Amino acid sequence: MTTNSIGKPLTRVDGRAKVTGSAQYAADFNQPDQAYAVVVGATIGLGRVSGIDAEDVLGMPGVIAVLTHLNAPRLAYLPHKAVIDPAVGERLHALQDDLVHFHGQPVAVVIADTLDHADHGAARLNVRYIAKEPTVEPVGPGATTVIPAAGIQPDAWIRADTSRGDADVAVARAPVRIDAAYGIARENHNPMEPHATVAAWDGDRLTLWSKSQYVVNERAEMAAVFGIPADDVQVICPFIGGAFGTSLRTWPHVTLAAMASRKVARPVKLVLTRKQMFSLTGHRPRTHQRIVLGSTTDGKLTGLVHEGMGETSRHEEFMEALTAASGLMYACPNLRTRYRLVPLDTGTPNHMRGPGEASGIFALECAMDELSYELGIDPVELRRLNEPTIDESSNKPFSSRSLLECYALAADRFGWSRRNPAPRSMRDGRLLIGMGAASASYPAYHAPASARVRLLADGGAEVEAAASDMGPGTYTSMTQVAAETLGLPPGRVRFRLGRSDYPPTPSHGGSWTMASVGSAVRAACIAVQQEVMLRAIADQRSAFFDAMPSTLRWLEGRLLREGGSSQGESYRDIVARAGEAIEAKGSAQRDAEVAGRYSMHAFGAVFAEVAVDPDVGTISVRRAVGAYGAGRIINPRLAASQCTGGMVGGIGMALMERTMLDRRDGRSVNAHMAEYLVPVNLDIGVLEALFVEEHDPHVNPLGVKGLGEIALVGMAPAIANAVFHATGKRVRDLPIRIEDVVAT
Repeated sequence: MTTNSIGKPLTRVDGRAKVTGSAQYAADFNQPDQAYAVVVGATIGLGRVSGIDAEDVLGMPGVIAVLTHLNAPRLAYLPHKAVIDPAVGERLHALQDDLVHFHGQPVAVVIADTLDHADHGAARLNVRYIAKEPTVEPVGPGATTVIPAAGIQPDAWIRADTSRGDADVAVARAPVRIDAAYGIARENHNPMEPHATVAAWDGDRLTLWSKSQYVVNERAEMAAVFGIPADDVQVICPFIGGAFGTSLRTWPHVTLAAMASRKVARPVKLVLTRKQMFSLTGHRPRTHQRIVLGSTTDGKLTGLVHEGMGETSRHEEFMEALTAASGLMYACPNLRTRYRLVPLDTGTPNHMRGPGEASGIFALECAMDELSYELGIDPVELRRLNEPTIDESSNKPFSSRSLLECYALAADRFGWSRRNPAPRSMRDGRLLIGMGAASASYPAYHAPASARVRLLADGGAEVEAAASDMGPGTYTSMTQVAAETLGLPPGRVRFRLGRSDYPPTPSHGGSWTMASVGSAVRAACIAVQQEVMLRAIADQRSAFFDAMPSTLRWLEGRLLREGGSSQGESYRDIVARAGEAIEAKGSAQRDAEVAGRYSMHAFGAVFAEVAVDPDVGTISVRRAVGAYGAGRIINPRLAASQCTGGMVGGIGMALMERTMLDRRDGRSVNAHMAEYLVPVNLDIGVLEALFVEEHDPHVNPLGVKGLGEIALVGMAPAIANAVFHATGKRVRDLPIRIEDVVAT
């Protein structure tokens, strides 16, 4: 019998629970004597609350209380001024004053015995305001997306400027030059599961059943807000129905649910509506970018300028790695990047799948495609010509980089060689067919994490870590890591997550869960094996009593002597003699010395085929192939699912997703799924994810890199480049609309 688990396409261990309905999400944890809370959001975009008529609402059937800034509990920790740390900024909106910073900001909470009664009370509540005109767009009416050379905006905040060589001189002298501006609309995450929190106090102890990608941080946040020890807060979140980054931070509704529960002295459930999520739980920021490329006539880059502008809220600062990838994607001796943030009277942006890289690489990869046409060089060949030997942004070697191998694998599978390079040259009947390619990259992040392993008398194992699972298969992949390390069948391992009292882990985002938590699970398994071995050595009843540890080894869950012929002892044997479960904790963090020597990133190549109706301008993605160099693949089935899911997100980014704001007050005018479009089954063609075999011993003990972000990163530019190939029209703003390509 072999117990090798890593690399096997195991089905999800939590799959049955999800399809039978036994998996519990945040809003499913109903409590005895539970009340319901509904948030009342501001109907202005900037100003003050001048009055609230709560008395009429308090007289309505079932209404228990109305929380406003006039009667809400004072929180223990408040910033003295506008904060720049998104982890604490939500306290500005927890009914602590009369200021309104953005449309939809909570100005009251109605608590009632049923959801219907709370909804009716919230609808009836009359709130009066002194309104001011907000600024909700980073550029004025009628302005283009071109970033002016003199600066982006007078009140922009300067961030992340880098340079090497003299890029401006290089591009000015280059015989071939591309200078183009690109725009990406504001997007909202829109997972299936809405944000929800059930809060319950037991004296001064608080329990939260809350949708969270970071339960440890949510516990710390609530402890700070209410001035209680972190050990008196418990956050529980065993399942997440999609997130894409929206629940990486603790938003105001969590605090409001806990405040409401304390106010009425009973458990309270608060679930945000879809409309409220458009203003209260973050979004991908709108960005404007300018790319300038200079090259020789044979395609070698001589200069690269990447300027970016992103939005943030006026009361907080949010920034992402918008221009970071430009310094490492291609060999170029002269580079300059500039990144600015424009403060607006809106809710704070948040990390959304592939944050920074998805937007920045879109602009870079479209510009590279434009350069390929200017030069008359195949787009894939242009990237090969400019493949770097090191990360030129840090002067470090890559721990591994398989971009060219990804292009070779994906191009062959896609059939790139059959592409006629001339725009508008390929047809299927009257439909225009286009093929486009783009590179993808995302950092191979790692953060300190810990886990606990408990070996049981029946020979099985329990593994615990305060991680989350929003859909990529954390339960399954961690089970595989533990099973392989312990030498047990996966069915003998039970992995638990989603509780803040489990060993702490980083947030479930940034494509670092497998690298960080998986490495910690491995370390904990090794630690418990060591503990079991020491128990056996100290036990006179054991065949290994008083043996030297160096003479023993583990093989498929059995302790053996090196070179010995006996069957040894199993976990069951040793634990049963101990009379109790044997447990150990383990932790993992990246070796600082190794991290200082290498640049660590995942890379990928994406090819997309689109069909464009020349008469009505509709665009469909017929098929796409992505190949990724992402280190060791723990579960090919889950990895492919992650990547095809990211591709679907890239289709939405390229062709559909756009949150529109009313300039008068910052209201999201399409805050519902009827007009905020996301891909559905009919929008999705044949998607295929391939993996380049990549051994990288430097990134972490497991040799893995994340997949959640990178699969989205390259999809939008590949589609945009395919649209140009199909139509001959270069569309530089996302999403690409019918009116952008329809014949005129």
